[in-house]
Amino acid sequence: MGRTAVRVLVGYDGSLPAGVAIEECARLLPGAHAVVVHLWTPPFASEQLRRRLWRGTQQVDAFVAAVEREGQRESDRVAGMGVALARTAGWTAEPLTVRCYGGEGFEFTEVARKVDADLLLFGSRGLGGTRAVLGSVSDMAVHYATQPALVAPYPLLAADDEALNQGPVLVAWDGSAGAANALAEAVRLWPQRQIVLISVDHDVEPVSLAGEPAMTVQRVNSRHEGSAPAIADALAAAARDHRAAVMVLGSRGRSAGRELIVGSVAMSTLHRAHRMVMIVHSREESGTATAPGS
Repeated sequence: MGRTAVRVLVGYDGSLPAGVAIEECARLLPGAHAVVVHLWTPPFASEQLRRRLWRGTQQVDAFVAAVEREGQRESDRVAGMGVALARTAGWTAEPLTVRCYGGEGFEFTEVARKVDADLLLFGSRGLGGTRAVLGSVSDMAVHYATQPALVAPYPLLAADDEALNQGPVLVAWDGSAGAANALAEAVRLWPQRQIVLISVDHDVEPVSLAGEPAMTVQRVNSRHEGSAPAIADALAAAARDHRAAVMVLGSRGRSAGRELIVGSVAMSTLHRAHRMVMIVHSREESGTATAPGS
């Protein structure tokens, strides 16, 4: 990285889940530096603000200019609130507002490249299973990100919240290059934490890292072998049993549409695990992303 502090790009919209995500991640990565970004999207100001401005002018051009001016102030205020939360949690932090016209998830990943982020952080409102919304900011950002993406569900149960302090890091392991990349990122970000390797439905040989003793891979069984939701549930159960602070999975790199229709293990885990989950893309996936519809 060439830096001593991990650089985290935080998606912040002023909501309680987004604020809690900052506090939780700060406990996982103390001493990090946060770039707190608020994506400023049409209609560029809250409904209450637009109503007040419309009453104060009869000219459309003046109204549009006022909305943009006051909307920018509102956006700056939201980003500043996120910075205050990050600093209170022990991070250094700086605000960033970005004006965009839709496709917030993809825009977020573009910002991540521009600021040279090491990690992306999102808060989730906890939608799971069939309630997950195709095209949500966190889902789409996870698809298009080239950096590891950490998603914090809301709310965490008390036991899961307590595990953030000293709990181990659970890495889903299948022997693939993607899993190896996920393990490497887990070791890089959390060198002082215990790493627990979990394989679902298959026996896997111990894993050796350079200069380290071989790591045993623990096998757990799913209820329906081969089903992505069942594998995700088995991984989540293992994380509960080990009181893991965070789960780390590699991404297979399928397209966004197919990923959600078929239901990959990574995306199923995001929506079913109800704990911190980090998705790590394979190195061959980490080229320039293509915007939706391109």
